[in-house]
Amino acid sequence: MSVTTIDLLRHGETEGEGVYRGQLDYSLTRMGLEQMREHLKNDLPWQQIITSPLNRCASFAEELSRDTGLSLTYVPGFIEMGFGEWEGKTAEELQKTDQQRFFAFYEDPIRNTPPQAESLIVFQQRCITAWQDMLQQYQQRHILLVTHAGVIRLLLAHILSMPLEAVFHIDVPYACLSRIEVYLDGKNEFARLLFHAGQL
Repeated sequence: MSVTTIDLLRHGETEGEGVYRGQLDYSLTRMGLEQMREHLKNDLPWQQIITSPLNRCASFAEELSRDTGLSLTYVPGFIEMGFGEWEGKTAEELQKTDQQRFFAFYEDPIRNTPPQAESLIVFQQRCITAWQDMLQQYQQRHILLVTHAGVIRLLLAHILSMPLEAVFHIDVPYACLSRIEVYLDGKNEFARLLFHAGQL
């Protein structure tokens, strides 16, 4: 049986604070970069870095790869959910301009996809496919995955067997670090969450 450890790190504070960033390519603020660097104060356990290609994740991952010599892989499957017409807008704006769909989405996100957005089911399938590919390619490694709140919610819900409609009950603050261990025995997979929103 092989054991693979994955640390999920959400990006720090970004430009466009308060808006639905989705797949728009906002950059980290200076504070956001420092929030992520806080996790680098102790000995680093990682053997491989994987990142969303969006700048708010990739810029930190690239810096860490340069500083440590760790291999870096960009995986588009770990990009944030696409929010369509809601991207670049705040929740306050949407409550005024698209109130019915806004509240319907949070009451039942599976059946109420925002206009022109990626559905939650398609997003889930994309994330889980990228996750399974990563586990096959990097078995028995300790991986740092730099990604987004939505991706982290989906992956935690997947390993904890939570219903998809409950994903927004998981809080994922800026620079949140979570650790998962995955045990693989042939085609059988067992995963467990070791900590969420913790420190190395």
